[in-house]
Amino acid sequence: MLSLYHDADTPVHALPAGAKLLVLFAVGSVLFLVRSMLALGVAFAVVVVLYAVARVPWRTTWHQLRPVLPFTALIVVAQLVLTDWRTAVLVGERVLVLVLLANLVTLTTRTSAMIAAIEAALGPLRPLGVRPERVGLLVALTIRFIPVIREQADQVRAAQKARGVERSFAFLTPLLVKTLRLADGLGEALDARGLDTDPPRRR
Repeated sequence: MLSLYHDADTPVHALPAGAKLLVLFAVGSVLFLVRSMLALGVAFAVVVVLYAVARVPWRTTWHQLRPVLPFTALIVVAQLVLTDWRTAVLVGERVLVLVLLANLVTLTTRTSAMIAAIEAALGPLRPLGVRPERVGLLVALTIRFIPVIREQADQVRAAQKARGVERSFAFLTPLLVKTLRLADGLGEALDARGLDTDPPRRR
């Protein structure tokens, strides 16, 4: 399991995974109700302080935040065109705070602890037909295969560049084919291990 976990002995790391996910959900919901740029700025400053308390290297923080900045800028520009500058600033602040906070949860929480917390939260829904272990497996596979698909995209780009093909959308077709083949192989492996079968019902 590939994890972005940054090992350290800090109060942020010591918090239970369930509590962190609950705070992330609550903050993500409340931020969309906040209409004050000053309040969002304070929230941004609090998240930065939490990064310092967690002793996360700034280089690691920048590495996680950098890919999001172009999308954030694009969203802000779209809001400037469609609405006004105040709304655009509010949207940009919300995105940055949420991304930074989500990255902080990922960097300070082991993947196994996060999956266990999700399975425990879904436990009461088992009588309704929800399989918490399946949801946990889905989360684990999603976390694992995001960097795998990115690596495949890099391989496709490298192969096309070696043939003299510059950046274009032509890489999407071979990437889609490789991803579908990977998904088929994974599905066959899970089916061979009986992970897609329903457990016997109790009388």
